Amino acid sequence: MVALGGNFNQDFVLTWGGDRAKILNNGQLLTLSLDKISGSGFQSKNEYFFGKIDMQIKLVPANSAGTVTAYYLRSDGLMWDEIDFEFLGNLSGEPYVLHTNVYSQGKGDREQQFYLWFNPTVAFHTYSVLWNSQHIIFSVDGTPLREFKNMELIGVPFPKKHPMRIYSSIWNADDWATRGGLVKTDWSKAPFTASYRNFNANACIWGSGVSSCISKLNNHARLSAIELDLKSKKRLAWVHKNFMIYNYCTDRKRFPQGLPPECTATGSL
Repeated sequence: MVALGGNFNQDFVLTWGGDRAKILNNGQLLTLSLDKISGSGFQSKNEYFFGKIDMQIKLVPANSAGTVTAYYLRSDGLMWDEIDFEFLGNLSGEPYVLHTNVYSQGKGDREQQFYLWFNPTVAFHTYSVLWNSQHIIFSVDGTPLREFKNMELIGVPFPKKHPMRIYSSIWNADDWATRGGLVKTDWSKAPFTASYRNFNANACIWGSGVSSCISKLNNHARLSAIELDLKSKKRLAWVHKNFMIYNYCTDRKRFPQGLPPECTATGSL
């Protein structure tokens, strides 16, 4: 197991965008920027295989229409696994859309979208992924907003075969990001900058084909046993009732041959 306190110099690599990506304050702060020429991104040095990953993010303020800030876990290869947070920009005064997705064996199409119940641009908020062999839980400031359960018994692929790195990037997606592409990026407002701090991973590190938790079975068992308690289930229901704006499990136009099996087995995930 590893518990990291957020030194970006130690834990991450700036991967693209030149000086649009910066590590500041002796590794305590990271910023990604987008201008008309390019966006930028970073990735973790380590691969992880199960655990809880936290990152505090402050999103692009004011008019961020057309921009997307992504924060996600992803494995390598053509049959990759992926767990996504994507923040879709907006016009000033309009709420961000938080877009989530889960890929397994290279297949996604499991989107859920939410409005946030706060302004994510004026302060840092903690975005978390809990990933174990039983389920994936997306949380914001400790409030769960999505649970994706392991339903392999009914033929639903679940990401539990591949280690994943942490990635984040900011880029221009004004062909679809804001109101389906109707609102374009206003480049007079560039650069658009997102900020990151207080990374923490209570997770198993993957290296040389072996998990760091293999020799620590109690830690691995504890990770796999984490479940939502009654209070968290009530918070999850509150988020779904008040802030969910899209759920693939209710989109019969998208799945005319029938909803995915996890939807009909468990209702809205």
